[in-house]
Amino acid sequence: MVMNKKKKIISVVGARPNFMKVAPISRELEKYSDRFQHLIVHTGQHYDENMSKIFFEDLAIPMPDINLGVGPGNHGEQTGKIMIEFEKICLAEKPDLVLVYGDVNSTIAAALVSVKLGIRVAHVEAGLRSFDRSMPEEINRVLTDSISDYLFTPSPDGDENLLKEGVSKEKIYMVGDIMVDSLLFNKGKAAKLDVLSSFGLSAEKYAVLTLHRPSNVDNEENIKNIFAALEIVSEKIPIIFPIHPRTKKMMQKFNINQMKGLKLISPLGYLEFLNLMMNCSFMLTDSGGIQEETTVLDIPCLTLRNTTERPITLSHGTNMLVSNNTDKIIKEAKKILDGGGKKGNNPDLWDGQTARRIINILLNLSDK
Repeated sequence: MVMNKKKKIISVVGARPNFMKVAPISRELEKYSDRFQHLIVHTGQHYDENMSKIFFEDLAIPMPDINLGVGPGNHGEQTGKIMIEFEKICLAEKPDLVLVYGDVNSTIAAALVSVKLGIRVAHVEAGLRSFDRSMPEEINRVLTDSISDYLFTPSPDGDENLLKEGVSKEKIYMVGDIMVDSLLFNKGKAAKLDVLSSFGLSAEKYAVLTLHRPSNVDNEENIKNIFAALEIVSEKIPIIFPIHPRTKKMMQKFNINQMKGLKLISPLGYLEFLNLMMNCSFMLTDSGGIQEETTVLDIPCLTLRNTTERPITLSHGTNMLVSNNTDKIIKEAKKILDGGGKKGNNPDLWDGQTARRIINILLNLSDK
C-alpha cells in the first residue's frame, strides 16, 4: 500500500464490540489528519439504541459518517444487505483501505466487497480461532483473515494460527489487544460513576452475567441448564444481568421465570457496564471481549462456552470454561466465593498502545 498522498480509510463497524475497537483507532488517526481521511461506516447490524448510539457517546467516537441502517435478519440476509449497501459506498468513496474489526457479519461482508473491488483490507483482531465451525463467528474470522491484506493480531496464538493456515508472515503483525486500549483509556472515567448505589450493590458483593449466544439461548436444554446453575449461585450472591433482547425473548419462549437473586436490568452503556464489571466479585459470560477485559482487570471469569477463540485468557488470564454444565458452573462459582478465584497476568502488548502500533504500521507502509 503506497501512501504518497493523503489516503482515505473506511472503518466498518456494526456491533457493540466493534465500537470499542474503532474508538482507539479513531483517536490515533485524528493525530495524522494530514496523512489520512478517516470515515466510519456503521452498518446498523445492532439496531437497538442502547446497543449502538450510547456506545458512540460513551466512547467519544465521532458519530458515523454513514449509517447503512441494515437492521436485524438471519445471517445470509444480514450479510447480503450489508454487502449490497457497502458496495455502493465503496464505489462512491473509493477508499484506499478498509479496516474491519472482530468477527461479526459486518466484518466479513465489508471484507468481501472490498477485495472484489480491489480495495486493500486490514483486519483488526485477526488470527483468533475457537476451532468450532458451528460458531458463525468462527466462519467470519477464518474467511476474513484469508482475504485480508494486513492482519493485526492480539497475541502469539493468532500469529501461529495464521501461519498454520498458510498465510504469508509478511501480512501478519502482532500489535496487542485493541479492546484493552479502550478499557485502559476509559477505566478512570468509569470509576467515577455511581452505578452500584443505583442498583443497591456493594463492591465485590455481586456477580455480573452476560448471555446472548444462540448456542446457549436458542437451545432450550442449554439455557435451562445455565439458569438451573444461576438459581443456586444467586442464593449465595446477587447476580446482575443486563439482558440482551434476544435472551429476553428466549426466556419468555422457554418459560424461564425470574428468580429472586437474579436482577434483570436493561442493556448498559460502555462506561456503566465497565464500572459494574470493575467492582464485581466475578463474571459469568458467553462473550468474547469480556474474557479479555476480565483478564486485564484481574477478575475471575466463568465462560459459558465449550471453546474460546482467546486461549491466552485461559493460559495467562483469569478465564475458565464452564460451558452450560450446571454442576461445573455451581462448583467454580462456589470456589470463587470461597476465595479460590483464578488469578492471571496481562499478556504481552496488552498495554493500551495497540492503536498506536497499528497506525505506525500504516505510516511505515506509506514510505514504501
